[in-house]
Order: sequence, then C-alpha cells, then structure tokens
Amino acid sequence: MLNTPRARRGMVTSPHHLASEAGLRVLREGGDAIEATIAMAAALAVVYPHMTAIGGDGFWLVAQPGQAPIAIDACGGAAAAATPELYARHGLGVVPWRGPLAANTVAGTISGWGEAFAVSREWGGRLPLGRLVEDAAWHAEHGFAVTRSQQELTAAKAAELVGSPGFAATFMPGGRAPAEGSVMTLPVLANTLRRIGREGTESFYRGPLAREIAADLAAVGSPVGPDDLAQHHARRRQALSVAVNGASLFNFPPPTQGLASLMILALFDRLGVTEGESFGHIHGLIEATKQAFIVRDRIIGDPGSMQEDPAAWLHADRLDALAAKIDPARALPWPRPAEPGDTVWLGAIDGKGQAASFIQSIYFEFGSGCVMPETGFVWQNRGASFLLAGDGPRRIGAGRKPFHTLNPAMAQFDDGRIMVYGTMGGEGQPQTQSALFSRYAMFGQGLQQAITAPRWLLGKTWGENSVTLKLESRFDPDLVARLRAAGHDIEVLEAFTGTMGHAGAVIRHSDGVLEGASDPRSDGAAMGF
Repeated sequence: MLNTPRARRGMVTSPHHLASEAGLRVLREGGDAIEATIAMAAALAVVYPHMTAIGGDGFWLVAQPGQAPIAIDACGGAAAAATPELYARHGLGVVPWRGPLAANTVAGTISGWGEAFAVSREWGGRLPLGRLVEDAAWHAEHGFAVTRSQQELTAAKAAELVGSPGFAATFMPGGRAPAEGSVMTLPVLANTLRRIGREGTESFYRGPLAREIAADLAAVGSPVGPDDLAQHHARRRQALSVAVNGASLFNFPPPTQGLASLMILALFDRLGVTEGESFGHIHGLIEATKQAFIVRDRIIGDPGSMQEDPAAWLHADRLDALAAKIDPARALPWPRPAEPGDTVWLGAIDGKGQAASFIQSIYFEFGSGCVMPETGFVWQNRGASFLLAGDGPRRIGAGRKPFHTLNPAMAQFDDGRIMVYGTMGGEGQPQTQSALFSRYAMFGQGLQQAITAPRWLLGKTWGENSVTLKLESRFDPDLVARLRAAGHDIEVLEAFTGTMGHAGAVIRHSDGVLEGASDPRSDGAAMGF
C-alpha cells in the first residue's frame, strides 16, 4: 500500500519518476512551483514520449496563496491552409487521426512554458530557462529506460503509426517496439531542448528555431506554415470556478472540458450523498457526469465560435435544475459518443505556497506520429477532433482552437488548504477528478488512498470507442451488481488498468505541511523535501 508523502519545503508529482525528480531538483535549488513544473514537463516530453511531446498543447492554472488562479492558454489554432477543401482534395470527408494532415494545428505548449516562466519572474522566480530543461536534455542525449507502457503502446499502435514520417526511425529501433528497460536516446530532441533553453520559448514561433520547425513541417507534409507559428501566442485567461461545500473549485475555460469537471462535482454536491464508496457515491457521480457531458458536447469548442457562455452553466439555478434530473436509483441511458486522448498531468506546490496545475498533451499516443526531421519531436494530432462540415464551434477554420479534453484542476478550501490535481485519460479526466476530489474532500479518504482506490470510466477504453461503464475489478461485487440492476451497462476491466488514466495531486495545508500522491497505474512518483 502506497503512503502519502509529506514535506514542508516543496512537493511535486508527475506520471514518471524521472520527471518528478527533475522538478524536485529545481525546488531544492530554490526554484518555485512554476519552474519545477516546467522542468517536469520538459522531462516528460523525453521519458514519456508516447504520452506527451513539445509538439503538443498545454494548459496551466497557477496561483499565489490567497489569490485566484491565473489560467494560461497554450492551445494552438488550426493552420490557415487546413480547410475543408484541403481534405476534400485528398478524398477525405473527415480529418484523419494520423499522418501529416492530422498535424494541422500549431503546437502551443512551448508558448505556455514561456508565459508561465514570465509569471514566475513576476512572482520572484530566478532560475534560467536553460536550467529548467537541463534534466530533459540529459535524458534525451544520454538515454532513458523505456517503460512498459511505451513498449506496449508502441506495439499496439505500430500499424497506424509506421506510415507517419520519421516515426519508425525514431521510436521503433530495428523496426519493432523497444523492449521495456531498453535504453532509448533522442539526440536531436536534446539539441532542440537546449536551444529552447538558450534562445527562449519565443524562438519556437518567431526565431531561428521557428524557421527550422517550419521547414520540418513542410518536409513531412503538414499544412502548418511559418505564418501560423508566428501568429501564435499563449495568453492569460480567467479560470472557471464554482463553489461546493467547503471549497472553491477552479478549472480551465473552453476550448477545454473544464466546465464539465466543475459541473460534475457541483451537481454531485447537490445530491446529499453521505457515504463514500456507496452506490449513491458512484452512481451519483456517473449520473452527474452524463448531465455535464450533455452540456459539454452541445456548447464547447473554439471559444470565438461558441454561442453560449460556459460560466452561465455554473450558476446555482442551472445546477439545481440539472441535479433535479438525476434519478438516485436509475441510470440515464447513455448512447453518447466518446472522445479519445493521451496526456500527462503534473503539479507542484512550493514552500511559499505558490501552486501549479499543468496538463500537456499530444492527443493520441504519439500524436500524429510525424517526427520533425531536424528538430526531433512529434507533432500533435489535436486537430483531428475538428469537424469538416456544419457551422458549430468544432468546425475547422483558420486559427480556430480544437476541442480539448485537457483540464487542469485546482481547489481552494475554506480552511486554507490548496489542492492541485488532475489526470490524463481523455473522457476519463473529469470522471477521475470527481473520484479523487470526492474521496478526499467529501468522504475523508487519505490523498494516496483516493488515487489508488478503484475507478470507473463512462465511455472510451484505451484505443477504441465505447459507451459502456467500465469498472476496475477491485470494486465490491455487491456494488457492481447494484449498478447493473440500476441500468448501467457495465464492463469489468483488470485492476490498476492504464485505461483509468494517471492521476496525481498535491495539497498544502494551512500550517505549511505539503502532501503529494501519484498513481500506481503510472510510472510516477510524488516527491517532497
């Protein structure tokens, strides 16, 4: 049984222990939570290459003690050349999941590192960017041990990835998936990371590095061009928030599904459930998820194209009305479509109480599969979620932002605690957030216990679409039987399956004690000092 580590001077968590170690080293050297999180994000882009890359998008919530968080939007928009006509010329009625035409949006995450770095400087941060990418560059140059999940996902997805430019040469040495524990090096990526450290994040979009990236994109056949890169900027935005009993919850605005994450917990809070792990607990959160997803799927997409204000759905009257629709005994039939995705969440709180909740993604495992030949990183396929027809907020268009399952979470408790938490897992992100927060904050479970406990997922399994309710096998059989009897279409999966995502959390108590937790389903660690 994993224990919840505690410390006083700083705490980090991420889904890979080498990334957590990189963040902890930064804290030990006097860095702050933002600087530690940048170091972890850079390291994960190397040692967890199936889950994330610098060619993806990112979203941040960062906060000082007693202050509302700042949201940093580092989502790239669609290329000007990525039009319905482009896909029609290739005989396509939908955006493909893999290959050059899936690499159709700007990769925004590096701009988010830059904006978060600027916030850190405003708050007194002092470490240079070159120091923050140091561990990542070392692992890329000298090698890292391949994880089981990298081996398994490379093998499982090889057939759909080998046709993407540069993928096999980079990630399938000898023409097959690398063995768990074997050493992989990414020397070209190491050089790119060091250049970002020297030249700054601006160079990725408007400097010498941008010129090389644009040439790489042209070489692989992506529609993203130099003007698309040059026009991209991360920006600070206001986080969405809602109150539940004892805490204020914060999450990210569109184009993410942060609204759904907040709605689930706010709806569940209205159900009056008093016992954790009970039928009322699990059933109530699942049914709250359905109500939140119905709203999400109808309104969320490119922020500039949306017709409704998402914050309006967090008003008490609307939440009361939706909560009244939840049957405490019966499941709402659920033939809803599912959203796939692969991501990493990571978080840190430093000794001063500054907090960072960050999520970074390339969408599917290995994203588009296209590896930039001279700069050495994978480009995301987030734009595969665009529609080519209609006039809604998810239709493709120049500069439009794609719908994101990503959503970093933060909670500020009435008693002075602050909590950063999140997970990877596409459709499962809001559901796992609700499981983690409700177990810890509403039913008094320890932080690590709340993450280790068996989880559920309504919707997508890893790599395929599904509308069943999936439960890990560790649930009480009597509870499973009750859920089935209530009308839930249940599929039982193995214990500690990666399908349930890789969650993590860090909490700072009012007396300065820090707690951290990582997911036993991942390769991660929570570390403090």
